[in-house]
Amino acid sequence: MRALILFLTAATAFAQRGGPAPKVELLWSSMAGDPDAPTISIYTPTARPIPTAVVVCPGGGYRGLAIDHEGDQVARWLNSLGITAFVLKYRLGPKYHHPTQLGDVQRAIRTVRQRAAEFGIQPNRIGVWGFSAGGHLASSAATHFDSGKPNPADAIDGVSSRPDFAILIYPAITFTEEPYVHKGSRTALLGDNPDPALVKLMSNELQVTSQTPPTFLIHTSEDKVVPPENSVLFYLALRKAGVPAEMHIYEKGPHGFGLGWADAILSSWPARLQDWLRVRGAL
Repeated sequence: MRALILFLTAATAFAQRGGPAPKVELLWSSMAGDPDAPTISIYTPTARPIPTAVVVCPGGGYRGLAIDHEGDQVARWLNSLGITAFVLKYRLGPKYHHPTQLGDVQRAIRTVRQRAAEFGIQPNRIGVWGFSAGGHLASSAATHFDSGKPNPADAIDGVSSRPDFAILIYPAITFTEEPYVHKGSRTALLGDNPDPALVKLMSNELQVTSQTPPTFLIHTSEDKVVPPENSVLFYLALRKAGVPAEMHIYEKGPHGFGLGWADAILSSWPARLQDWLRVRGAL
């Protein structure tokens, strides 16, 4: 029976990976021709679209991007729910450090919001989803945001960068609680000898407020790369701030499992997310 379940899971995964290629757009037209230019790959549902969008941040330790199982596959799963997905290619360390990456995800959220009518979505139904270091970036978007610049030269800069909900999957969160820090991500983002004040600022469990958006978290107890305490610390901060939150910690499973299609148990977690999105009114 387990073998059959795994086979059906893999078959579903294969089917969901099909579909038209996404449209890729530069976040800043002034960076055309620059190989490092950040982009969004736009995945549009082919049937039964709903007015919800998600900006997806693949992981990779702030040094690479797991663009397939934490990007393309995720976007196509969102499309299967009718959600428009925007997979973010953000700039990476060690060439680029904070605040470059935060600026990239903020620009993506602003772009989607400013062009909401064009994309067929509502400007108050825009989420951010991140994995691992991309989860740190998504949690940064959820805790470091602004309402937009007054009278901007670029209309995109005039809208809010706050996501309406956040999805954090085995996220790196803390940069200060040493037993739990993913040091590779911290170094790639902040450099070898960052100012302690900056380390604290980007330790996102310390930046949660009542304005942080509702958040969904997934982790496993066996994660040896980014310990589950990262999700726990963020969840507890959300609870303290009165922010709606849901967290699931699976006993078994490695870091980097993506949608969990290779595991009969972990493959159940996207259904939990789908339920949460329905509860939140995003479906």
